[in-house]
Amino acid sequence: MARAVPTNRRAVLLAIFIAFGGFLFGYDIGVISGCLIMPDFVARFGQIGPDGKPFLSSSRQSIITSLLSAGTFVGSLAQAFTSDRIGRRGSILAWSGIFTIGVAIQTATTYSIVQITIGRFIAGLGVGALSAIVPLYNGETAPKAIRGMMLVLYQLQIIMGIFLSYIIDLGTHSIPNSASWRIPVGLQMLWGLILLSGIFFLPESPRHLLGTGRSEDARRVIAELNSVPLDDALVYEQVEELDLAIKAENEGGKATWFECFSHRNALWKRTSNGMMLQFIQQLNGQNFYYYYGDTFFQSAGTELSPYVIQTILGAVSVAGTVPALYLIETWGRRRSLLTGAILEAICAIVAGLVGHFTLAPTGTPKDMLTPRNKSGGDTLIAFAVLHVFSFSMFWGPTPWVYLGESFPLRVRPKAIALGSATNWLWNFLLSFFAPRIAAKIGPLILLIFFGMLVFGFLYVYLAIPETKGLSLEEVDEMYSAGVKPWKSAKWRPSEKHYHDHDDAHEINDKNSSEA
Repeated sequence: MARAVPTNRRAVLLAIFIAFGGFLFGYDIGVISGCLIMPDFVARFGQIGPDGKPFLSSSRQSIITSLLSAGTFVGSLAQAFTSDRIGRRGSILAWSGIFTIGVAIQTATTYSIVQITIGRFIAGLGVGALSAIVPLYNGETAPKAIRGMMLVLYQLQIIMGIFLSYIIDLGTHSIPNSASWRIPVGLQMLWGLILLSGIFFLPESPRHLLGTGRSEDARRVIAELNSVPLDDALVYEQVEELDLAIKAENEGGKATWFECFSHRNALWKRTSNGMMLQFIQQLNGQNFYYYYGDTFFQSAGTELSPYVIQTILGAVSVAGTVPALYLIETWGRRRSLLTGAILEAICAIVAGLVGHFTLAPTGTPKDMLTPRNKSGGDTLIAFAVLHVFSFSMFWGPTPWVYLGESFPLRVRPKAIALGSATNWLWNFLLSFFAPRIAAKIGPLILLIFFGMLVFGFLYVYLAIPETKGLSLEEVDEMYSAGVKPWKSAKWRPSEKHYHDHDDAHEINDKNSSEA
């Protein structure tokens, strides 16, 4: 019997709506960089310099920026508990509420840097939790035919959130009062309320419903999201698959965090790989531009407004993510990561050296910049654009795709939580230390990212196998067989696996026909 194609408009809209969670935390990442150089923001939360003018020190920039990342780290781990206790739907609503409260605290701030940092930490709890729950929920509710597309769409929504934050910063930065930063920051309350509106139409994950004994509700959700009647064979098949997965998860008791690092099916290696890719992704260098690009490019002496440059970087990020939709399935995971590491490393070392040897010292008046200073600044910005474009095409989406397809169902929520938490931990460390390091060594900070990209290339080549086109069971078999990562692209599952897989399909087809 032919399988149903999910043409249900509600299923597609639901998946896109949930992917909006990516837009939410993409916007939150991008909006603060523009605020850091707005005159009213600096006057309220900065210090008075020797010349009597307000300025925002690198340490204060670090605190304001990094407290969000600290919250996201905690939230990404905490969601692993709430998503099982109150369900995926309940968790999305609860953490969206926490995020909205954090934004309200920030927007109500007058002159207290303590209040704005506390607000960013609370908002970060919601952002971090949603960064893990949203892909998990989409994977469990989106029909199979659009599940892969939704994962990449999630990354695209993150980039679009960053891009929109740059556009709004560009539009409000010249307002001569607190509206210059309150508008872009306060708009996040609208994004949070949009997600909260999901309480009226978000279904619970079928997997969670089955796990809590609500099988009829699960059947109803599966039928509705796949545009088929309740008695359709597709509904029986998916319920059976989920039942088997839940039973497998519950064998030997509830899965623990330590199990993610066990030797069974090389889980320790798979978890380590997922966490390492997130670690390397954060130290690619692109987040330095996202967080501190406005401040950094001011010293480049460019004629363009720093806000215009950030908007250009945001547009480049969106443009770079689009071809990733094609390359992730044609080039594969390894080739995408290896190519991205090479291209970004070239951009980082050129921008770092050119910036170090040609830029004028920070604070030099524009009318004193030499042609050499200006051409050096233009070169640095050009390679920054190429760096961000390469990241968006390769290292932006690929580690998340790899994280989502490398683990058996039993430990998948916890393994994804560990990978997400690793991402936010290093995001926090980068946002906290980068301005301090840049204040001391300037553009040479890009050489640190160059070194990490060289390490990333070697790590991927030696440790990351190709998982394109493999099922979870086939990934299990590949790791268990000890296949060398550099030979994994040519590896194929054993004949026994193929026969078992074919037999299973024949049985399922027969059962579907009988049904």
